[in-house]
Amino acid sequence: MEFERDPNDPARKELPPLLKLALELGPLAVFFLFNARGEQIVQLFPALQSLGKPIFLATAAFMVAITISLAVSYWLTRRLPIMPMVTGVVVLVFGALTLWLHDDLFIKLKPTIVNCLFGAVLLGGLVFEKSFLGYVFDSAFKLSEEGWRKLTFRWGIFFFVLAAINEIVWRNFSTDFWVSFKVFGMMPITLAFTLTQLPLIQRYALMDEAKED
Repeated sequence: MEFERDPNDPARKELPPLLKLALELGPLAVFFLFNARGEQIVQLFPALQSLGKPIFLATAAFMVAITISLAVSYWLTRRLPIMPMVTGVVVLVFGALTLWLHDDLFIKLKPTIVNCLFGAVLLGGLVFEKSFLGYVFDSAFKLSEEGWRKLTFRWGIFFFVLAAINEIVWRNFSTDFWVSFKVFGMMPITLAFTLTQLPLIQRYALMDEAKED
């Protein structure tokens, strides 16, 4: 198995933006749905009752969904996406611990661990002159190398901020509130941050070859 190619590699196979977004956010939507409708789902499928509270059912569904997402992505591109792969490994490890020990602490720690990993990978990659953020956003826009470096640095810091926010929320609020905030709180925060980066993106955007002709 091979990982996806560099963002500016002409041989890189790209997924349609909407499909890529669905593959990355679909497992999170499944997690929220199974936590919010856990009791109704157990009524339809009594065998799932052995998993316990909705949060554990949601964790199991999350693990299955993210595995399917990675498998579909690999089937379409014949390469593993780096950032989703990191998320998937952490989800499977911490999800397994959650179900095995029957303690939702581990799944609550998952966003903290993932965001810290992403932040460390992005900032660490810059030390070796690698802008890993391009692997995530390459299908959305094309930037110069300097643009990717600057954007990668900003996102690296932002991921550590998200990790801190997750710690504050799960330590001070209920599990249901944490799940809702994970879906409906983190996404708007991330979207707002993304919008603030538009000036930088426009400044370093590469002209489309078709337009140049």
